[in-house]
Amino acid sequence: MNLILLGPPGAGKGTQASRLMKERGLVQLSTGDMLRAAVAAGTPVGLQAKAVMEAGELVSDEIVSGLIGERLDELGPDTPVIFDGYPRTAAQAEALDALLAARGRTLDHVIELEVDEDALVERITGRFTCANCGEGYHDRFKLPKADGVCDVCGASNFKRRADDNEATVRQRMAEYRAKTAPIIPHYEGRGIVARVDGMASMDAVAAAIDAVLGA
Repeated sequence: MNLILLGPPGAGKGTQASRLMKERGLVQLSTGDMLRAAVAAGTPVGLQAKAVMEAGELVSDEIVSGLIGERLDELGPDTPVIFDGYPRTAAQAEALDALLAARGRTLDHVIELEVDEDALVERITGRFTCANCGEGYHDRFKLPKADGVCDVCGASNFKRRADDNEATVRQRMAEYRAKTAPIIPHYEGRGIVARVDGMASMDAVAAAIDAVLGA
């Protein structure tokens, strides 16, 4: 199975990808992670990418495609994969088609976690964690049982991510829509696009994704 999982930051994409990796044995191909690993390992494409980044330039579609090709070759033809962070443009979608075809693979599903922007803003801006153990909380949905005291470790120091503010979240949503809009039509004609309510509970989203993927 070859799957693209789409969704803006905060939609729960990472949570669902982790579950699919655990329960179905899919391997997540994150372009950011692969780029760092290839540079560290000194692979041919990694060396290309390193030179580009050291020159202060953006890594090209060609290099990113090369990274994905390298990783697919390492995994072998029967390993199911989730593509994360790629493709982001229509040109990248066409490049991925070519990469898969050259390796006897086809893209089976494109699943988008749909969200309500205002509700997502509330979900993200209300998040905070225990600075000691990392337990997650929320201003509205999950406050500590005792005010100012972590349920898990008893610490009283909490923290919030600096970018979990409304302006940043709305900017990330706008960027996601701009990058994703050209991709969806590329796949809709093939009948492989499915949309899932990303605002539902984690278990409900998981069940909806499983219904799309089948047994």
